Amino acid sequence: MLEFATAFVSGFYQLFTWSTFSLMLIGIAVGFVVGILPGLGGPTTLALMLPFIFKMTAVEAFAFLLGMSAVTATTGDITSILFGVPGEPITASTIVDGHPMAKKGEAGRALGAALMSSLVGAIFGALCLVIAIPIVRPLVLTFGSPEFFMVALLGVTFVASLSGGNVLKGIISAGFGFFLATIGLDPISGIQRYTFGQLFLWDGIGLVPVTLGLFAIPEIIDLAVMGGSIAREKVGKLGGVMEGVKDTFRHWWLVMRCSAIGAYVGVIPGMGGAVSQWLAYAHAVQSSPDKARFGKGAVEGVLGPGAANNSGLGGALIPTVAFGVPGSVVMAILLGAFIIQGIVPGPDMLLPPPKGKLDLTFSFVWVIIVSNIITVAFCLLFLNQLAKITHVRASLLMPFILLLTYLGAFAEKNAFEDLIIVLVFGMLGWVMVKLDWQRPPLLLGLVLGPLMENRLFLSTDNYGLAWLWRPRVLILFALTLFGIFYPVLKERWSRKKPESQALAVGAIAAGAGTPTSREERGAIRIWDTLFTLSIVIVLAMALWQSKAFGFRAGLFPWTIGFPVLALAIAQLGLELLGRVRMSGLESGLEVELPKSVVYQRTVGIIGWILGFFVAIWLLGFSVAMAVTTFLYLKAAGEKWPITIVLTVLIWTFFWGLFDYSLHIPFPEGLLFVWFK
Repeated sequence: MLEFATAFVSGFYQLFTWSTFSLMLIGIAVGFVVGILPGLGGPTTLALMLPFIFKMTAVEAFAFLLGMSAVTATTGDITSILFGVPGEPITASTIVDGHPMAKKGEAGRALGAALMSSLVGAIFGALCLVIAIPIVRPLVLTFGSPEFFMVALLGVTFVASLSGGNVLKGIISAGFGFFLATIGLDPISGIQRYTFGQLFLWDGIGLVPVTLGLFAIPEIIDLAVMGGSIAREKVGKLGGVMEGVKDTFRHWWLVMRCSAIGAYVGVIPGMGGAVSQWLAYAHAVQSSPDKARFGKGAVEGVLGPGAANNSGLGGALIPTVAFGVPGSVVMAILLGAFIIQGIVPGPDMLLPPPKGKLDLTFSFVWVIIVSNIITVAFCLLFLNQLAKITHVRASLLMPFILLLTYLGAFAEKNAFEDLIIVLVFGMLGWVMVKLDWQRPPLLLGLVLGPLMENRLFLSTDNYGLAWLWRPRVLILFALTLFGIFYPVLKERWSRKKPESQALAVGAIAAGAGTPTSREERGAIRIWDTLFTLSIVIVLAMALWQSKAFGFRAGLFPWTIGFPVLALAIAQLGLELLGRVRMSGLESGLEVELPKSVVYQRTVGIIGWILGFFVAIWLLGFSVAMAVTTFLYLKAAGEKWPITIVLTVLIWTFFWGLFDYSLHIPFPEGLLFVWFK
């Protein structure tokens, strides 16, 4: 126990060094704005920030990233309550009672309740991580390579099956991510795999450009299509904030129960914060003696989701730190940060120094607690001013997000080819969104692929095929099958219940949307079938090429590839037979806007994304960022003063941070090379 106490105190002191605390404050500021502004999203912003951690120490990097992640749900409640628009997808349930309270003139009370319950939930979730460490550590230390391989497979399966939509699509997406992870030189034999003679691919596909492409580019397109300002309503002076704070302690037992729900759901890989919020809301309704008040402005309907959304972060860290199995999309991206920092989640994260990095794990606890205390205090002081941030026009954000996207992709390897990777996976991510294919499993497959391949080889090399019959492996395999088939059976059961119709209406109201005509459904089915066919062809070609790899280099592609190809063929067969349900294929935004406007804006922003790339290629980063920002803002109809100011700010940010401070060697533009 003395070692645990020492590591706990050490984690506290590490956080309060000048450099670490400063970086945490920067992360809090970024997460603060992201949570308030709808459209960006915590995972997207976390992906944008990954390139900044390469030169940081481990504790600095995670203080920066966790400080950012810990506050997005808290500030997302502000937009949800004031405008009925979720600042974050995981804050959607706060709208149900929070926005009606705002309409009744109780916005301040609703915000006070949401902020204080979020703080309580965050502290509860962080303490859950502390309590879980001595419980989980003995289990982790008894695991060998076979168990870790199965745990990783279990985590990917859960994310694939519980992240929404078709289960088969999710598993195929994860399998495709595994194949992407095999690109490059085999770490043991040195054999080239899927490099196509390109030297750039010898090191594999970078995590950062793939993440940015999958998450940032689709968000950029959606922001551009949305147009105008983020919030369409205005809110007057807020009052009654302290009354909402008192409500948190009046209903303290409900807040604690909902915090426990959030932490518990966070531990389960793939469930995510949105699930915990709706479960917490359902619990608040069920446990209330007056259920009729809910949906009309009941403060309990704000307290429950507010507590659950932040306690889930501490819960999600438990499987991530202990087993390397992300509990959410945010944790999947954070796992990429572990790899960038050269840290392997597992036993080392649970052992005290000098054998392990338990002090780093405990620093996560302090980051979550301290960042939420700072955020809630700031929000309570400046709520009226914060409400005005939501009126920022999307056009003003676009150049800065594109700048971060391309800079982040380039910064990982200082390679121009990574910008092409961003574009390729950006278009892939956008198509996946439109056709209801899940992106998180693909990213998770890419992240966990190298670790799984290593553990598969060690298991086979040490135990032969006997590792398949180890008791823990069989238990984990049974859980994997449960993770695959349970959502399917649950969906079939729900179709038989009348309540499923109400749930479908709620999903549409939350922005899921469905195609509005038979012709549109037919067109989407055709494109979906063609997309699945292309996946089948790519997987088949990859397996055909793997024949020349040899046993060591081909073991993982064969083990993963043949089952995934079979599933892809099954999915293709279901689509050809018309037995695939249409769900969430279009956003509610596209239903509201005329189709001609949606198409025009979509083509326009894709043109600008490609235009930024071409400008960087021809002019180099420094000149291209200024030129393209200026042209975009003027094309968007912005006035001269704000166009000039933002152009200068973006160029100064680029030059000051990357050129002057970090000395990143950006290549010259092709035009300047030609005219030398």
